[in-house]
Amino acid sequence: MLAYYFDLALRSFRQHKTLAGLMMLAIALGIGTSVTMLAVLHNLSGNPMPGRSGLLFHPQVDPRPTDLSAASDEPPDDLTYIDAVNLYRMGAAPRRAVMSSNHLPTRADAPDSPLAMYTDRATTADFFAMFGVPFLYGSAWSAQDDANQARVVVLSRAMNQKLFGGENSVGRNLVIATKTFRVVGVIDEWNPQPRFYDINSGAFEQSEQMYLPFFTWLDLPQDYGYGPVNCWGNDPHAGEHNPKTPQCTWAQFWVELDTPAQVAGYRAALEQYSAQQRQLGRFQRAPNARLRGLIDWLDYKHVIPVTVRMQTWIAFGVLLICMVNTVGLMVAKFLRKSGEIGVRRALGASRRAVFVQCLVEAGVVGVAGGLLGLPLAWLGLWMVRQQPVSFAASAHFDPSMLGIALGLAVLSALLAGVWPALRASRVAPALQVKSL
Repeated sequence: MLAYYFDLALRSFRQHKTLAGLMMLAIALGIGTSVTMLAVLHNLSGNPMPGRSGLLFHPQVDPRPTDLSAASDEPPDDLTYIDAVNLYRMGAAPRRAVMSSNHLPTRADAPDSPLAMYTDRATTADFFAMFGVPFLYGSAWSAQDDANQARVVVLSRAMNQKLFGGENSVGRNLVIATKTFRVVGVIDEWNPQPRFYDINSGAFEQSEQMYLPFFTWLDLPQDYGYGPVNCWGNDPHAGEHNPKTPQCTWAQFWVELDTPAQVAGYRAALEQYSAQQRQLGRFQRAPNARLRGLIDWLDYKHVIPVTVRMQTWIAFGVLLICMVNTVGLMVAKFLRKSGEIGVRRALGASRRAVFVQCLVEAGVVGVAGGLLGLPLAWLGLWMVRQQPVSFAASAHFDPSMLGIALGLAVLSALLAGVWPALRASRVAPALQVKSL
């Protein structure tokens, strides 16, 4: 019976091409706008570390004075140098990484090699294993290299391509901020979005172009900053002159904890550390520590821009307007078929059968409108990628959105068709047959 109703729908479209085209266009416009923003929202709210996010945690402690005005109850996002080093050396986690970033002047150690500024991530050896960073050539440096402040560097694939033509550059030298560094590895494509490990520097920025040992990086000429610095007290710029000052936070810190017992133990260690620092006079506040998992951290930081949420609501508002227009068009279309419906009812068709027939026709409109809306969604995502916003590169069409787009189109058309179909099923057959 559904096949018969489908055939009737196709015949009806051929008879009323203009109305059918307008309904499909209305659904297509609504689907194109809503799916565009739904795809952006889906990409921005994705898990940047699938399979590993449940093992990664972000510790926080609170070294701020009690009389700090307008201070949140939440501890600072980042750590002071003293706390970063203390927690790193505490060793309560199987793996841990302290880090920050800036831009450094770099060139290949060769005659006439041009000097340029490159983004860098200063971190410790566990960073690569913790975050599952893939290597194209070589490997990460070792914990012993961290301890010895070795001058070694890991390059991104793009930077290796630019400086060495994509060849295996392991063992080659770079001059970074006037110091010579040896390349020990080149990572493959790796760009988790959102960039969870350093949200304050930009949640949707690209990953860095090179990676240096943290303690080696600290000893480089201090002309290039230490990433976002947040200080309190009488000198808000203290951290720009001395990153080790105790009243400035700027270092990110992440740990890997494999079991619930390790999570509980590390949380207790943070509380104990905070209490100990208070006894020593460094912390004024009662222990105020946090240990958030990766997904909880993203939720806490509200990484999805407010404008994206607002535009998504607007896009679904456009879909609603398109549905209302589709309702009006369907009413007009079904009323034109009143004579045909009256004859069917006079020949024994039930109201239910007429109602289902009209809904099948609405569903066909939805499928056609959804297929027409997909190119509009692709166009919309292309337009988003042209915008000067940090998350523009994340606007791509996930294959899973194909099914969502078609499902949303059919659902929208069916909802729009309920009232017109119900009205059509109540056509009085006697009046329609009499008028023929």
